[in-house]
Amino acid sequence: MSSLPQNRIFDAPSSPLKCATILLAGGKGTRLHDLTASDSKPAVPFAGRNRIIDFAMANAVRSGIGQMLVATQYAPQTLHDYLPARWGRHFDRGGLVLQDGCGRYLGTADALRHNWDRIAQSPSDEVLVLAADHVYDMDYAALVARHRQSGAVATVAVDVVPLAQASAFGVMQADGDGKITSFLEKPAHPPAMHGDPRRALVSMGIYVLSKRWLKTVLFDTHPQAMDFGHDVIPLAVDQGMAAVYKLPAGPDGHAYWRDVGTLDALRLAQLDFVHGSPARLPRAGAVTDWHLGQGSVAMMGAVVSRSADLRNTIVAPGCYVPPGLVAGHDPQEDTAWFTRTPGGTVLITQAMLDRRAVLRIPHSRMRVAPQFGHPHPVRSSLVKDQQHA
Repeated sequence: MSSLPQNRIFDAPSSPLKCATILLAGGKGTRLHDLTASDSKPAVPFAGRNRIIDFAMANAVRSGIGQMLVATQYAPQTLHDYLPARWGRHFDRGGLVLQDGCGRYLGTADALRHNWDRIAQSPSDEVLVLAADHVYDMDYAALVARHRQSGAVATVAVDVVPLAQASAFGVMQADGDGKITSFLEKPAHPPAMHGDPRRALVSMGIYVLSKRWLKTVLFDTHPQAMDFGHDVIPLAVDQGMAAVYKLPAGPDGHAYWRDVGTLDALRLAQLDFVHGSPARLPRAGAVTDWHLGQGSVAMMGAVVSRSADLRNTIVAPGCYVPPGLVAGHDPQEDTAWFTRTPGGTVLITQAMLDRRAVLRIPHSRMRVAPQFGHPHPVRSSLVKDQQHA
C-alpha cells in the first residue's frame, strides 16, 4: 500500500493544543445495516485493522491534544475496550477518558450538557467538538487558531460536496470573510454555494465554540437545545457570530473528507486507499489483507475462498465465504440472500450465508467450515478452496 511511512503517523506536534476536547462517538449508524447491529458506527472496521474512529484519534494525536473526553452511547463496549488499549499511551496520563451516555444523550449538544463538569475543568476558553465517524486528515490546531482569529463564538469545519449529495448534511452559505450568513440542517432542497451552482458548502460536524457562550446557551437561554446542527449553530448564525474553517487541500489539490454513513460510501472510501493514501491511515496494512478486487472489500476476520466471485461487495467481520459463491452480479439473486443497496453495494454477513446454506443446499450435502462463528485476524482474505473442502 502506498501510504506514508508509519513513523510519520505520529509526528510530534510543535506544541500541545490546550483546548477542552470532546469526541462524539455514540452514533448507531443504522444506514450501515447489519454492520452496526451490535457495534456503534465509529467502531466499524475500515481498510484492514483500522476502525472508523481511528482517523479522528490519529488527527487528535498529531494535533497535540493530550486530554480528550470520548462520549459513547450506542453499543459502547468495543470502543471502551479498544480505545485505551490502542490510543491511551498517546495521551497525557489519565488524559483519555471515556464516558458512556447510557441512553441519556438526546443529541450532540446534550452530550456536552451531560459532561459539562469535566469540560469546565479545562482552563481553555474554547471547546473543540469532534465527530468520530468520518474518514479524513485534519490539523485541529489550525481549526482552533482560525476560531481564535475570527472572534466568532462558533466556528464550523466545512467541505464542499456535489449539490445532489448536500441534503445529508448541514448546508450553509458564507461571505468573503468566512462569516456564515445562513445555515440549514439537512434541507430537502439545499442551496448552492455562491458562484458555484453545482456544489454546496456543508458542515463536517466538527466545531470550535466559545466555552462561556456555549454554557449560557446550554444551561440558561436555550436549555431545550439538543443538537448542534438543528439548535446551537443556527443560534450563532442568527447572532452573526459564526464562521467557517475550510479543510485545506491535500497534495493532489483536493481536501479529503468522507462521511461513511452508508454501505456505498463505506465501500468506496476504502477503495480510495487501494492505490494511495488520501488520508493518513493510523495503522498501515497490506492492501491484499482486505481488498478483494472488483470493487470488493473484506473486513477483519473475514476469509474468502479464491473461487468466490464478488463484485462491489463488503464481506462483514468473521465471515467465511465458501468456494464458488457469486455476489454482486445479479441484483435479484443478491437481494434474495444478502443486503443490496440501490447503489449496487452488496453486504454479506455470516448470518446471511448460514441462512442461504440452509435454504439452498440439502441438509445432507451441507459443509460447515471450521471458521463459522469464530472471527480471527486477517492474514490473507483469500484462501485456497481445498483448505476448506
